Amino acid sequence: MLSNYEVGDVVYVFIRNPHIQDVANIQEAAVVKDPENPEQLAVFVYETYYPLTSDMAIYSSQSEAEEAYRQFFGEDTA
Repeated sequence: MLSNYEVGDVVYVFIRNPHIQDVANIQEAAVVKDPENPEQLAVFVYETYYPLTSDMAIYSSQSEAEEAYRQFFGEDTA
């Protein structure tokens, strides 16, 4: 639920490799104000802002993200 996140929260998201579409990694990210729309939140990861939307796979803990990763991809996250 997006309303559970606040500026400064640390979250975990799936990031796909842009060169190999079937490769994804779990990445730690920060919840920040969206610089293009300060009324909205964004996730800042790899020097890029991504608007925080309900389409984003976002997790509050690394263990939660790892479990979801195994369910989606059926592999270890390492």
